[in-house]
Parts: sequence; C-alpha cells; structure tokens
Amino acid sequence: MLACIWRSVVRTAPADITDPRTPDGSGKSSPSTFRARSTPQQPSTAKPATASIHADTPALTTDQPCPSDVVAEQSKAKQAIETAMAPKTIIAPSILSADFAQLGHDCARTMEQGADWLHVDIMDGHFVPNITFGAPVVAKIRGHVDRPTEAHGRGTFDCHMMIAEPKKWVKDFKKAGADMYCFHYEAAFSSAAESPEETTDAKTSPRELIRYIHDQGLQAGIAIRPDTSVDVLWDIVEAEDPRDKPDMVLIMTVMPGFGGQKFMASELPKVEALRKKYPELNIEVDGGLGPATIDQAADAGANVIVAGSAVFAAKDPADVIAALRQSVDRRNGRL
Repeated sequence: MLACIWRSVVRTAPADITDPRTPDGSGKSSPSTFRARSTPQQPSTAKPATASIHADTPALTTDQPCPSDVVAEQSKAKQAIETAMAPKTIIAPSILSADFAQLGHDCARTMEQGADWLHVDIMDGHFVPNITFGAPVVAKIRGHVDRPTEAHGRGTFDCHMMIAEPKKWVKDFKKAGADMYCFHYEAAFSSAAESPEETTDAKTSPRELIRYIHDQGLQAGIAIRPDTSVDVLWDIVEAEDPRDKPDMVLIMTVMPGFGGQKFMASELPKVEALRKKYPELNIEVDGGLGPATIDQAADAGANVIVAGSAVFAAKDPADVIAALRQSVDRRNGRL
C-alpha cells in the first residue's frame, strides 16, 4: 500500500518544484553563495531520483484493479468452474426402510415427494448376512415408477448389489427394470458365469464386470466397504476405454448388510480424495445419512445421497428430501 501511495505522489508532483535551499530555487550553488571553493564542481552524471522511479514503475490508472479485487475475481471464477463441473445433486431414498406391505405405493409416493432415484438394496445372505429383494420384486415396483428418459434421470433404479457373484445376475436385473447396477469391489473377483444356472471356473474382474454391465445396456457402479482402501479404485476410474469406466462410485459409511446404522464420518476422506481427482464423477454415500449428517457428506464432495429411515420414517419426507438437496446444492454453489 505504501508503494502505491508513493507512486501516486511521484506521478502527480508538479514539474517546476523549486529547491528552497538556494536563493534561486534551483538547488545549484552560485558564486556569491560559496566563494571559498577553489575547485569547481564537476557536472553530476547521476539522473534525478524521479527519473529512476518513473522508469521502473508502471503507470497507474484509476481503473486498474487493486490486488484484493483481482483475488476476489479469481476466486469467483474458480467457484464458477467448480459449479459447472460438479455433477447434479441426486437424492436416492433407500427402499430398505419402506413399508414392505405396500412397497409399490411407498416407492411411487417417495418419487412424488421429490426423490430423484430409488436405491434398491439387493442382499443374498452370502456377501452380507441379510436377505432382501430379488429381481421379481424389482420388476413389481418398476410398474409403480416411470422409467427414466435419460441416463441418471429421474426414476432411476439404483440397484446396490450386495451379492457374492454379481455377474450372474446382471441380465436378470436388466429384465426386471434396473438402471444402475452397482456391484461391490470385494465381490468382483468372482465367477465369470453369466447366469445363475451356468458354472465356470473362470473369474471376472472389476473392469471386465463394468464392461459387461455396459454391454447389457445398464449403467455401472462400483462400491467399497469401510474396510477397503480407496486406493483400489484409481486404476478402475482411470480406465482409458469408457466402457471400462464406472458411471458412479459408492462409498459405504456403514458396514453393508443392515439399515439404520450409525454414520461413519471416518469414511469421508475417501469421498474427498475422489472428488479432488474427479470433479465430474458421480460419488454416492450410503449409510447413516440424514439432516444431522448430510452437511459432512456434502462438504466432502458427495452428490448422490442415499437416505433410508431419515426419509421413510420422517413426518414430512418431502421436507427431508428438500433439506438434503439444499445441503448438497449449497456446497456446490448452486444456492
């Protein structure tokens, strides 16, 4: 700031300022002033001080922004880019918390209350100890919810496949009406059989399974449990061939198998690491999410929010869905 003031003073100083130290104001000694000198002064070769200042200092104009304004504009530009790159907010209530006696009705009503997707937890009693839905149940509830008209669109059935041999069931769930087929990394190195009836000693892999899911016309997601490092995902997400890339990554914030568990904030650094490397990736968080924990997940970078009991057990599910969406939108600069 002092430098800016000095440059301004130098610029605006009048050119005919006189030197008060001498009678004529020139700053030069006259013969009558110092008669005792016997040796005349040699002409000075030094340039006036103002010359060097003017030569080294760029001209200032009244419309030149101050440094603080530049920083503010850069910050706004960065925020605009991040907002443009961030994937849309998706609220996917888990029907594991719905009333099974009226499952179709609950699914349709939840969509009317503002949900984007329905999260369908498929458990086989092997990969996890619990058992939930099969393909026939998915087919029945599909009749109560309109199919999405675009990828990741409203009405997407996000099938979270907590099963030991995920490749065997891709075709069945495709027929049942699934849209997103999200398998677990921990189960991906399993049988390469393409149906429950088929047997083979061949094994599949995460990339091969993603390609197979895409070949069947489904979107592919990959999930990891809390005890699995996020490092296993880098090579998968960075696959050169788009057919081998997942459309979504799911980070579990509870151990899979049961609903209503306590949120594990310790898993959020995985979300942060993924969002930092992949600004446009759909990152889903599942487990213990609700109004009390949504801000943590949103701040970490999650954009696909799974909430079960927080929605289905709420007095006003529409308000909860709106609050979840608002938290994620605020983090992404959309509010």
